[in-house]
Parts: sequence; structure tokens; C-alpha cells
Amino acid sequence: MSDVSQFKLPDVGEGLTEAEIVSWKVKVGDTIKINDVIVEIETAKSLVELPSPYAGIVDGLLVEEGTTVPVGTPIIAVRAAGAAEAEPAAPAEDGPAAESSRPGDTGGAGVVGGPAEDMVPTPVEADADRQAVLVGYGPRAATTRRRARKAASAAREPSTPAAAALTATFNTVDHGEAGAFEDEGTPLRHDQRGGGAGARALAKPPVRKLAKDLGVDLATVVPSGPDGTITREDVQGTADAGTRAAAPARAAGVGAGWDGRPREERIPIRSVRKATAAAVVQSAFTAPHVTEFVTVDVTRTMRLIERLRGSREFRDVRLSPLALLARAMCIAVHRTPDVNARWDGDAGEIVVQRYVNLGIAAATPRGLVVPNIKDADRLPLRGLAVAINELAATAREGKTPPSDMTGGTISITNVGVFGVDTGTPILPPGEAAIMAFGAVRRQPWVHKGKVRPRWVTTLGLSFDHRLVDGEPGSRFLADVAAILADPAQALVWV
Repeated sequence: MSDVSQFKLPDVGEGLTEAEIVSWKVKVGDTIKINDVIVEIETAKSLVELPSPYAGIVDGLLVEEGTTVPVGTPIIAVRAAGAAEAEPAAPAEDGPAAESSRPGDTGGAGVVGGPAEDMVPTPVEADADRQAVLVGYGPRAATTRRRARKAASAAREPSTPAAAALTATFNTVDHGEAGAFEDEGTPLRHDQRGGGAGARALAKPPVRKLAKDLGVDLATVVPSGPDGTITREDVQGTADAGTRAAAPARAAGVGAGWDGRPREERIPIRSVRKATAAAVVQSAFTAPHVTEFVTVDVTRTMRLIERLRGSREFRDVRLSPLALLARAMCIAVHRTPDVNARWDGDAGEIVVQRYVNLGIAAATPRGLVVPNIKDADRLPLRGLAVAINELAATAREGKTPPSDMTGGTISITNVGVFGVDTGTPILPPGEAAIMAFGAVRRQPWVHKGKVRPRWVTTLGLSFDHRLVDGEPGSRFLADVAAILADPAQALVWV
């Protein structure tokens, strides 16, 4: 057994407890080398490709794609090259694969196991006519035989040639066409669909057509006419009753929605969404939030951006107002360190952080993530612009390194890209402040005593009132606004 090594899911981030197996990059029988990428996992923070710590032959993929498993769970077995095939091990009673390997359970064909010491599933030899299942348990063979049921129609076979001819004639009639019989006063005997052996449904052709139009099965209608004849009122009443019965079902989400898909869809809460929910709930009910707003004329900042875009230093860099805001915040933090502190309740201390790891909230297909730029206050404007562009690109691809998802000290959420003026953002856990950057719009503004069209935006600062009082919070917000209103102000404070 020593020839087979198990690779257990590692903690690829600080405090990671579980991860989802997104896709295997290898299959059973592949030869791999150390550091070859073997699997892509999704944590609560990002997508991560894991390299193999072993070289050899893939002996078994122990976890199915799409399965979330705890850190420390064996996920792959690797056999040393040239090692002899081991005997299949007994099925595991516990562990991540045990849930799908109970007796009688036909597990997914995408996971096959290899020999190992600690409850590792083993492969099942499968031919073209058998479904691959987890170790030791094939599809359950039937232990009883069900007696063949006689067709219900056999009991109603016509007993004479004349009756057979009459039945054949009746079955060829199109009951939906009123013109099939000219005499509307003669009710037709309905066939036995959906009814018992002795069921009878008598209705005139116009009534049958009405039932067809309303989607009513005559076999389910209770007749009220003479001699058990179904009337128009009977059909209409049955249709109305069905509509009333369907209303609660629609209210409960049954049926089709506006796009033809089910009215309700259930999506498992996991990965980024699960982590985001836990974070915002923890923050909202732990840190007392205060939010302040300021509307500022940023016309000079917009003009500066236009000039810099044409300069040699920024020709190959996408420069946006977000980069100017980031630089302004880094400068203002040095003047008001309270907004960059951290509350350590366990130690009973306030931790003043004399560095800025600037978080940038990014909306991705996987949900909201807030990666941060390490030591952002030490970067010049060009370096900040490059870092923001790279951060956004890797976040959209889900490739943000776990190290970039931890250690943030203050953050920005750019709601302006959605045309929103501002917001009241929730603090990332462990941070004292977050800035909402609203849309930059051309608006009427009083400038030098006259109403002129100017570039205007609104900033919203949320801060933790345990750490930041109203005075320093307001001063920090005013400092950022002052730099955006006149970028030359930064020369005085730097």
C-alpha cells in the first residue's frame, strides 16, 4: 500500500475550511509529474488550480466534480510509476465518498477509486452494458418478479364481430369536430380513457368541442343532464374548478415563469455567495455603521485624467476616475489613521495599521469579491491604475490569488459604473471604513457665481463607529473630496 499516496485537500487560504471540486484536469491512468495541475477548486474567495505534490500514475479520483469537501479530505490517489496493481480495498464506511456508496446506491460514474490505506474507494470493472458505480456496489439486482399485468383493454374486447365493427367505427370518430354528426341532439358515448371499466361519458358534439378547447377530460366531468348527459355547464364548471385549484400551485411557484423556465429555481448557497452572506451579516450586526455623504465638483479631476491619458507615462494604461479616488484615499488616510485601524475585541485592543491594503469591490459572475492591493499607499498613480486594472481582470476570471483576498484595511465600492449616485455600503469584516463612489455626471453647478455644467459625483463613506468618531470620519471624507475637487491639493499634503 505504500506505493499509493493520497493527496488531501489543502488550506489554500487563511482559515479555509472547505472547497468545491470544480473540474479535474487529469483522469485515472494519466502519468503526472510534481507540480502538474491536477484539479481546479472553488473556495469561498476564488478559483484555484492545485498542483500535484506527487509524481506517478493517477490511481483514483476520490471526489466527484461539483462536490464540496472539508479541508484534509483525500481527493486523489497517485501510484508510484512501476508499482504493481494493488488489491481492491474494502468500501469505506465513512468519509466523503461514503454518502454515495451505501448498499444499493448507484454512485456517479465520474468518480473511480484506487487502492489506498484510509477508506479509499476502488474501481469497478465495467463493460459497455454496465454503468460504472462506486466500489463494491453494482446496480441492485431485482429480488422479486412482478407478475405481468393484463391489459385493461383485454377485459373489454368486443365479444362478437358486430360489436368489434361498432367499436372500430366509434374509435375513428373525431370527437372534437361538431360536424362529425349532424344530429346535435344525439349524445355520443365517450371512450374509456382515464375512466374505470364501467365509466360512461355522454355528451353532444358541441359539448365535446368545448371540452377539447378548454382542455377538460370528459371522463372527469360529473354529468347533470338527463340520462347522465354532460352539459356545457358541467364542462365549464369543471374548467373553472381546475383554474381555482391551479392558483395556489402558481402561488407556490409551480409552473412556468416569464421565460418558459420553472417559476422558481433553487440554487445551492455555497462558495462566494455563502462567504459574502456570512461576511455582511457578521459586519452588519457587529460593527455599528455610520454613513456620511458629500457631493463634489470633480471637473478638475476629469480634466487632469484627459491630460494624463495623452501623456507618455499613461499611453499604455487605462486611467479611470477610480484610480484618482484610490490615490486620494491613500493620501487622506495618512492624515486620519483612525479610518485604517482594526478592532480586536478578543485582545481588547485597537490595531492602528500604518499601511494601506486597499480593497476594490468587484462584481463577478461568481458574486461579489473584495480583493485588495497590498501597500497601495506606496504606489504612484500609474502603479495604482495598473494594479486596479489587473485586479479587476483576475477577479472577473475567478483567478484572484487567496493572498489578495485577505488583509484588507480600507475599501472602495464603485457603484457609479451602474449609473448609481451613491450608496450605504456594508463594511468588509475587520475594516473600519469603505467608500462608495457614485456616478460622475455632467450637472448644473454654481461655479464662480454662475450656473454652469460641471462634472459632479457623490461620495458615501461608511465607517465603524467603535473606531471612528464623527469628527475624524467627516474630516477624512472632506479630505478626499478636496483632492478630487482640486488635485493640486495633494501636493500640499504629501
